[in-house]
Formats: sequence, structure tokens, C-alpha cells
Amino acid sequence: MNPNAPVSRRAFVKATTAAAMAAAGGLAAAGSSAFGAAPKAQARPAGRGLIDANVTLGRWPFRRVPLDDAPALVAKLRQHGVTQAWAGTFDGVFHKDLDAANARLAAECRQHGRGLLLPFGSVNPMLPDWEDDLQRCAAHHKMPGIRLHPNYHGYTLADPVFARLLSLATEHKLIVQIVADMEDERTQHPPARVPHTDCKPLGELLESLPGARVVLLNWFRSVPAALVKPLAAAGVCFDIATLEGVGGVANLLDRIPADRVMFGSHTPLFYFESAVLKLKESALPSERERAVCSGNAERLLRRL
Repeated sequence: MNPNAPVSRRAFVKATTAAAMAAAGGLAAAGSSAFGAAPKAQARPAGRGLIDANVTLGRWPFRRVPLDDAPALVAKLRQHGVTQAWAGTFDGVFHKDLDAANARLAAECRQHGRGLLLPFGSVNPMLPDWEDDLQRCAAHHKMPGIRLHPNYHGYTLADPVFARLLSLATEHKLIVQIVADMEDERTQHPPARVPHTDCKPLGELLESLPGARVVLLNWFRSVPAALVKPLAAAGVCFDIATLEGVGGVANLLDRIPADRVMFGSHTPLFYFESAVLKLKESALPSERERAVCSGNAERLLRRL
């Protein structure tokens, strides 16, 4: 390899992540990296199992990524001791026929997950009959929750239709995952740029819906630091997939209660090992690590 040749951001992140994992105790991405074969991951977070609240099935339309087929994704999750993964679908971001997209998601989870994958259907309140889509997620597919993409679907959390959606989901006892971002704005395809999701209206809205269970995914670049604590006090949970900075998980837990933080990897758009490394380098006490790795997800599911 020419040492003076330019290195892509993706190759750089993959190589440096693999090196950091090896230094942290043997963790490394499976498969090939831009700088050669990476050793197989050996370590996993402590605890009685790992629940990943943020995985997605299907293919991202702007590029192929590793693990964008269900069997490979399931194999990776099992390799790292994941006992349950909350799965959305990329089709739910871009397709208009969400009934069909949700049916395919449920079928894939049954076929490939063998109890590992829990389907979280997509609902777009800007489409006709979205209430029927929500009803089928709850009643027909028996999904524990739904996953929303406000910035891709063209509405804000201040729109009355979102308040209606959140109210109906709460009536159906559905967990509501709000995806603040799918990609870093710096890597978005030029003709398909979308804004960050503005999460400011969420706190006030939840005051009138005390039974709502809301999880923010991929929120780190969307939610101002000053807003994190008020949203947590309103009952919002946060995943760790997009956290940045040394000791990011520990720093977040210094600001909000441990019962508001959940493990999420954003696989396959992110490397699964990145989320595991964030836990390892934060060196959490065992009780907090257990809450983040599985306890908080289990608590939300118990309220169904």
C-alpha cells in the first residue's frame, strides 16, 4: 500500500477502530479492513445478555455496507452475545407502501432471527391510512414498538399529526423509537440531504402523555447538550450509537440517570464493535453497565 495515497474516511475509521479494539482487550471487527484482515472479536460486555435497541434490516440505497443481509447480521449479533435486537427496516425510511414493508420485516425477523430479532415497524403520518399501519403493527404483527423517521418523512415533532401518532401508539402500548438521524450530515448523498430532527418539542408533549415510552436513536448530533437532561426527566431514553468523545457513555451517565441510557449499535450503517468499544472504554460499574446493556430495554418491554 502506498503510504502517501489518500485514505477514505470510511477506511480510516475502520482501521483505527480495529486498532483501538485490539488495544482495549482483543475486540476487533470481523472480516477484512482497509489495512488487512482484522482478528475475530473475543470480548463482550459483562452481564447476562446484551440487547441492541438499534439495528436495521435491508439495504441502504446509497451504498452497500457489510451485514446488509439478515443472516450475516444475525451471525454478527450472536457472535457478540446479543440475546435480542430491536430491528427496523430501511424500506420503512424510503418506501410508501409501509404495510408491505412492515410485513416483510416481520417475516424476516421470524425467518432469520429465531427469537433474536424483534420487529419495530415503520409509520409515516404524512401518508394516507397511517393509522391502519400503526394498528397492524400492534394487532396483526404483534410488534412491541414502532420506529419513526420524521426528517425523512417530512414532519416535525411540533406538528399536531405527530402528537396524534404518539397518543395512538401509547394507547396501543407501543414503544416509540424516534430516529433523529440516519447518517452524519457530512456523509449524506448530495441529492438526498435531510436536516437533523428537532427534538425540542418532545419534552412538552410528553407532559400530557405520561404513559408514553420514547427512545431517541442516533441523537448525538441533533440534540443540544442542554436539552438532554430535560428530555430524560420527561422520560425519554437515549441510545449510545452516535455518542462521540472519550468516555462518552460515562459522561452521559454523569448527566442523566442510568435508567435512561440504552445500548444501540446502529448496525449495519455503523460497525457493531464501535458500540461495544464505547462501553469498554467507559469502564462503567457493573450495575450501570447491566442497566445500559439490557436492563433498561427489559424494563420498557415489561410495560407492554
